[in-house]
Parts: sequence; C-alpha cells; structure tokens
Amino acid sequence: MLGSHPRAGGTVVTAYLPATAAVELADGRALPRVGQTDFFELQCPAGVEPHPRLVRIDSAGNRHAFIDPYSFAPTLSPADLAMLASGGHVEAWRMLGAHPARIDGIDGVRFAVWAPNAERVSVVGPFCDWDGRRLPMRVLGGSGVWELFLPGLAVGEIYKFEIASRHGGALLLKTDPYARAMEMRPATASIVTDPASYTWQDGAWMTARPTHDWLHSPASIYEVHPGSWQRHEGGGFLGYREMAAQLIPYVQRMGFTHIELLPVSEHPLDDSWGYQTTGYFAPTSRFGPPDDLKYFIDCCHQAGIGVLLDWVPAHFPRDAHGLARFDGTALYEYEDPRKGEHQDWGTYIFNYERHEVKSFLLASACYWLEEYHFDGLRVDAVASMLYLDFARGTNFVPNRHGGRENLEAVEFLRTLNAVTHSRTPGTITMAEESTDWPMVSRPTDAGGLGFSMKWNMGWMHDTLDYFKRDPVHRRFHHNELTFGMMYAYTENFILPLSHDEVVHLKRSLLGRMPGDRWQQLANLRLLYAYMWTLPGKKLLFMGGEFAHPWEWDFHVALPWFLLEHAEHRGMQHLVADLNRLYREHPALHRHDFEPEGFQWIDCNDREQSVLTYLRRGDGRAVVIVLNFTPEPRRQYRIGVPAPGRYRVLLNSDSGHYGGANLGSAFADATPGAWHQQPYSIVLDLPPLAGQLLAREE
Repeated sequence: MLGSHPRAGGTVVTAYLPATAAVELADGRALPRVGQTDFFELQCPAGVEPHPRLVRIDSAGNRHAFIDPYSFAPTLSPADLAMLASGGHVEAWRMLGAHPARIDGIDGVRFAVWAPNAERVSVVGPFCDWDGRRLPMRVLGGSGVWELFLPGLAVGEIYKFEIASRHGGALLLKTDPYARAMEMRPATASIVTDPASYTWQDGAWMTARPTHDWLHSPASIYEVHPGSWQRHEGGGFLGYREMAAQLIPYVQRMGFTHIELLPVSEHPLDDSWGYQTTGYFAPTSRFGPPDDLKYFIDCCHQAGIGVLLDWVPAHFPRDAHGLARFDGTALYEYEDPRKGEHQDWGTYIFNYERHEVKSFLLASACYWLEEYHFDGLRVDAVASMLYLDFARGTNFVPNRHGGRENLEAVEFLRTLNAVTHSRTPGTITMAEESTDWPMVSRPTDAGGLGFSMKWNMGWMHDTLDYFKRDPVHRRFHHNELTFGMMYAYTENFILPLSHDEVVHLKRSLLGRMPGDRWQQLANLRLLYAYMWTLPGKKLLFMGGEFAHPWEWDFHVALPWFLLEHAEHRGMQHLVADLNRLYREHPALHRHDFEPEGFQWIDCNDREQSVLTYLRRGDGRAVVIVLNFTPEPRRQYRIGVPAPGRYRVLLNSDSGHYGGANLGSAFADATPGAWHQQPYSIVLDLPPLAGQLLAREE
C-alpha cells in the first residue's frame, strides 16, 4: 500500500507519517492528507514518475527531507525464503537481520525478520524516535518474513523490532535474532555492523586447516572465561585486543594447542557465564566490538593456536527482549511446556521440529566457523537435547514411538555435524554428553551423531572420585582408575577437567585432594601426569594449571598473585612440561583414539596402588609409572618391551614442580620376562607421583 504503485492510468504515492503537518514530493507537489488520518496520498498522471524523495513538515514548520523507504522493491528472493522454510538455509544470516546495502544507487540498511504470527512488525530506533507507527515492514507472502530497506541509515545505528502479535494483541519490543552486534548490558538494542570491515591476516592457517589431521595430532585445550581470566586493576573487563596481547603469549608459554572460550555470544546476565544466550550471531559487547574478536582469533592463528567456541543450541533464556515468545507465540520454543521448558534452568528449549528454527541454529553454527574463523564448536548440554525426560522424571511427552528420545533433536545434531564438516573442513565439533548414548562421535552415515569428539564425563567422575579418597582406602577402588580403558575407544574422547568441576560447592581441584597441603599438591601433580598420559585429548579450565586453591569466582580475575609462591609456580611448570612432552612425543598423542596406542604393563597392583602402562606411536614407546600412595616404592620392578637405558622424561615429584626430588633418573633394562614383557627395569617410585620414561636411542 505504501510507496509508489500504478493505479488508474498513473501512479499513486502513499505515505504514512504520524506527527506530521504536511508532506511534499521533492518537486514541491503536496501530498494531501487522507481525511483525519496520518496517511498522505497523491495521484500522479501517466508518464510522470514521482521521485522517491519526500519532504516531511512537522508541526513547528521544520522541513525534513528523506527517501521514501517504500519506494524500493523487496530484495529477498523466493529461493531464500524457500530455503529458510525448508530448514536448510545454513547462510540465513546473509538474508535476515540488518545489512548495509546500496540499492538503486542509494545507501541504507536492509532489515528482515521472521515473525509469522505478527499482525505488524516495525523497525524502531532513534531514527524514528522509537515510534513503531512510522516504519512498518512489509510481509513477504506466506513466508512469515518481514522486510524493509531504510535509506540513509548507516553502520553503528541501534535498532529493535516492534511486533504487534495477532494473538492477543500484545505489543513486543524485540532484539534482532540475527543481529551481529548488541549494546552493552543492561541495554539490549541491536547494532548495525559492517561484516566486511575486518581484513584477516591468518591466510596460512586457514589454507592448512582443511587438511589438518586432528585425529592424530595433539590437542591440549585451555578453557577460558574471558571475563575472569584477567581484569583491569579497577575490576573492568579486558577487551578482546587486550586478551590477544596477554592471553596468547601465556598460552604459548604453557604449551596449550587450543583456547576454548566459554560462550562469547551476547548474553544479558553475567552469572550465566554466557550459557543463557540471546545473541546467536553477536559477540558480547562486554569485551569490545565484533572486529576486535576477529582480531583476537586472527592473532591466535598467527601464533599457531586454535580457537574453539562454546556454543549453546540446547536452550535460551526467557528475557523479554530475546527469542522468548518472539511474535507473541511459542515461535523458537516448543509450545507444550513439558517439552519446551527447562524447569531446572528456567529456560526455553528450541523447537527442533520447526524448519525455520533449524535454519537459525545451523546458520549460527556456520556463521561462527566461517565469519569468525573459529576452529570448532563445543556443543553444550547435548544430553538435555537428546532426552525428552531430561530432568523431568515421568512428566514428559514421549516421541511418536513412545520413547524418551527427542528424535527431531537427534536429526538436528546429525545435520549440524554433517553441514559444518562439509562446509568448513578441518573444524571440529565436541559434544558435552554425559550419558551412554551410542556413537556420539561416529559418522552420521554409520548411524552416529557425527561429532568429532565427546567429553569423557565418565572418566572425569571416576577419576575425581578416586583422587578425593584417602590413599589408605584407594586399593579398594583401584577399578575407578582402570575401568575407563574398557570403553576408551568406543568414542573419540576428550578428557575434561572443566569449569563445571570447580563451582557449586564442589571446591577447586586442589581443594578436593586429601591430606595436608603437601599431599594435596602432590596428588594434583599426579592427577595431571595421569591425565596427560592417558589416551584422549586434554582440556583444563583456567587456574587449574597453577593449582587455584578456591572455587572459581567469575566476578574477579584469577588469583595470579599465587605465582609468587614456589608451590604454585611448580604446578604451572609441570603443566607446561606435560604439554611439551605431549606435543613432542607421538607416542602420547598419535593414537589417542586407537587401541594400538596403549598397552597395560600392570593394571592389577591394587595393593600398592600403582599403575604402569605404555603409550606407543611412530615406532617408539613411553613408559608411564604412577604411584597413588604417599609411600615411596623402593626397587619396584616394571616390565618393558626392549633392552637399553630408560631415562626419566618427567617426574612429577621433581623439586622443579614443588616435589621432594625422590625417584630414579634412569634405569637399565635387564633380560627376563616380567609383566608379559621380555625385559624389566627397577625404579624407586616417589610418593604420590608419576614418572614418564623413554628408551634412549
């Protein structure tokens, strides 16, 4: 109706302008007011094409020239609309949201939003005094997509969508689901950005990424909450660029191969740590604008460090400005609260049956990998997606077969992994999945979910349960250490000691350890030696590398002052050396997911609480010896596969790490079968310590 339209042998120009005294065309012809309404309309004769420039005259007689936004034809193609509705528009961010554009030689911003149950949708912002009557959008057929091009707007403009629902007449003020940037909380407006404003310098990394053999390469992940890794003296956040200057050199010194960021997608509540996301395409403004995050990732790649993103497709918060009841109806979430609400978390669950929601989530995943060059996604709360009865007991809606599996979520996850792996080869997806769901990290064409890797939550729980026990009782729980190898190759496992293990009254890793402070530190050093030598990639939450003694507090920076004390510096040195050995010795990483990389020497010495095993790779082996009691084991004999001198590569009881410097430096192998090996060595085992040995060439 609005804009210029052919009618009765000519063209009619119609404008809707509240709080306006008069309207003129650019040539001075007035548009008469229609009755007592805020509509203005002029019939132009045939052959006279009206210019899209109008002049609005306000009640004070001030003249405001502008380009009529309704003089531009829709720009979204039927193919785009069809792909969105099919559930397969994996580049939906290029279609929906706010996009700077030049149309018919005029610069402005094109807005588009999906709101199928809206009676009206308007773009609002300072440019229209937040008046939803002024810039109503046009709906494109039955697609549920609303679009409008606003001439004269530019990058940096803030905006929202005002939605009048046709169900109950609610008037809603919503953030753009596809916004690429948002205001700093507590403000919630979306911000127009220029996606092409950053020039990447990581070409070598991106060229090599598609052929990277992540299966057989070392992966030691440093999990970081950007808001509390470090802060300014006054308590303010570091920006993305400041993190690049401080975090990257630290990670290099520590030898980690990857940084995993807790969710940096926009979120309203600091206490959620990012896990209650409102901006699925917008980096949080807490740490700077979007280009600064790109700069951080760019610098990581140039330094040889991969960057992983914690991504949350399982649920979203109820905040009124976000996705919740977006057009007055359960649009992004399931309608039935038994299926659509996480009662434990107070959040909504995505409706994986709805095609446009699948397009939204698939596009979000691809967006971070393609536009921001993230090297992988850690997918949060996968178990809550897979099971309809998750945290519900018997109060759940069964699937069409009467079961508890969320079949549409399963299909979504398979599609997610197939799409991301095909579009961005070399990137990885990691599932935080805490149940025994089969084949999580197996290909979709073989019936798996298609993830690259899965967090080994069973190993984590068994290991921490074991380590919290007084060593005098550990011989009765020896199987908690060995059971994990019974299923170690059923998935591609990551061994995680994550943020979840140092919050909610669980205490810090150091605080879980029994005994006096010396024994606590020795136990933690032993835990790290055990973790870094087992099959599986590694993940450690920030602070664990220097024995953070307290639960993590996201309100403040890590207690870096502890490094003034030798015991904490020693732990830091140990983790750095474990990372170095893990990278340098193929035996410790080449076959993390394959049984030929591991062999027990003796897993049955429960009476002395000692474990011995081999790691193999590229024709060489590393011998691992772990003593889980505070008793030194003198002249302990261990079977080895070959003759020669075995030199200790690392002893977690070294004084360099804060230990007592007990233990052997080397041992010579002697013939004679022991532990089903043709040779043996004799070592003095230090208390609560691990040793890594390799045969000298």
